[in-house]
Amino acid sequence: MKKKIMPVLIAIVLIIIIGGVSFGAKIVEKYSYSKERADLNDYYGMSGETDVAIVLQDEIIEERARLFDGVYYLDLNTVHKYFNDRFYEDKGEGLLLYTVSDDIIRTVIGTDEMTDKDGTRGLGYIPARYEGEMLYLAIDYVKLYTNFSYEGFAEPDRLQIYTQWDERQVAEIKKNTAVRILGGVKSEILEDVKAGDKVTVLEQMETWSKVKTGDSVIGYVENKRLTNIRTELPIPVTDYKEPEYTSLTRDYKINLGWHVVAGEAGNDTLSAVTANTKGLNVISPTWFKLSDNEGNFTSFASASYVEQAHNMGMEVWGLVENIEYKDSLDMYAILSSTTIRTKLIEGLVNAALSCGMDGINVDFEQISADCGEHFIQFIRELSIPCRQNGLVLSIDNYVPMGGTNHYDREEQGIVADYVIIMGYDEHYAGSKEAGSVASIDFVEKGISQTVAEVPASKVINAIPFYTRIWETSDEGVSSQAVGMEMADEYVRAHNIPVEWNDETCQNYGEYTQDGVLYQVWLEDDSSIEVKLSIMDKYQLAGVASWRLGFEKPEIWDVIEAYLNR
Repeated sequence: MKKKIMPVLIAIVLIIIIGGVSFGAKIVEKYSYSKERADLNDYYGMSGETDVAIVLQDEIIEERARLFDGVYYLDLNTVHKYFNDRFYEDKGEGLLLYTVSDDIIRTVIGTDEMTDKDGTRGLGYIPARYEGEMLYLAIDYVKLYTNFSYEGFAEPDRLQIYTQWDERQVAEIKKNTAVRILGGVKSEILEDVKAGDKVTVLEQMETWSKVKTGDSVIGYVENKRLTNIRTELPIPVTDYKEPEYTSLTRDYKINLGWHVVAGEAGNDTLSAVTANTKGLNVISPTWFKLSDNEGNFTSFASASYVEQAHNMGMEVWGLVENIEYKDSLDMYAILSSTTIRTKLIEGLVNAALSCGMDGINVDFEQISADCGEHFIQFIRELSIPCRQNGLVLSIDNYVPMGGTNHYDREEQGIVADYVIIMGYDEHYAGSKEAGSVASIDFVEKGISQTVAEVPASKVINAIPFYTRIWETSDEGVSSQAVGMEMADEYVRAHNIPVEWNDETCQNYGEYTQDGVLYQVWLEDDSSIEVKLSIMDKYQLAGVASWRLGFEKPEIWDVIEAYLNR
């Protein structure tokens, strides 16, 4: 009997032993540390010999750098997005420009030289170069005009860049360990770290922490491997001191009126259009009109007009516009050429100085989105001689809606003296429906969105001295713009009952005749007063009016009260 039982017992014991060994192996396998290593080239998404990954702050970003001839480069779009959007590419003339308050620094793309007001000098590296169609800027050149820090690492090539220096948590490694792709002992190893190595702690979890090593590998280590966790405040980089953009803003409210001058004879109407005004301290005659794509313009500027205006207590800010000959103008061609911009700027400044003007008012409308960077470069460049010669630079802008961000009001607010909101044309000649020229919500939205980007002390809101008379029929919608007196005459002639509309803060009237609906949202002293109260609310720099001669005399009492508040 024993002989029969023993083999069975031995078999059972062997099964238990084998099972225990197998179970133990599984336990060991489950809890032992994987030695499998990750491919860092895959981890950083490397592609090609010149490719360089970028760790910006504590994140690997999708944009890439390049390594050419031992120099790190960033493409222009990346520079604009993360570092500095004042670098300007003139592809047609092969130039890279950087504009400061008193100078335009330039380099011919592909050369190692830069030119500024102090002359031309070599840099020892190529600051800007093309690879295919892409323009790359040497990171050291960008750093000449931007505060950030960078450090390069190899195998694979990567850059650690800091543009902000907020408090961060750091720790030391307590015992030699591995940084892994994910939190878990089976995760692949990114890098080995030694006891005493310092890491940045990005996120702490229950048993693992997300860290960044000294050479900017981001992964996970066990919490038990960390010691001396603490907060540190890095020292910010402040090497670059940007030249100050001094402004020629006045210490009183601006009251500007646009004077439509269609020819030299129009200068003789100055006395007539200002006869009923009160408190008008700036007049802006429509003197300069772009006439071709080569930087030329027509001019009705008059020294005697300026002298007369000065004697009346008014400054003269001559207006330059692009609407008169818009069908023959290519604003992209004009503004994207450094040579043409320079010619236009020199012509405008010389014309202003020759007749004693006090400022230049830029009214470039219908600028396309792809031309936005060239428009703002024109403003930067124009601001330099204006600042040097004491000419006030003001820019006319649409209400910030409907795809006008490319006008870059924020940059205008830095380099120009005044940013003027054309607070009207809510409904205009081409509108598909009738409506107010400037309802109060439209006006306030324009002001609030502008002062979110531009200091209120530089913002002027322009009010309309005109009303549109609307006709709506089965054939569609049409309108005509008329001055305040003519609008009143129209209402009287057709016995139109008008009443105050709280939604628009305007007097509204309508009537129907022969199946046609006629509507008016009147601009008058009541509507203007509400607009001025909103401007008071935001503490703006003043008011502008389009256009002189369209107003009723009593409007000036309302404006004068605003100026004196």
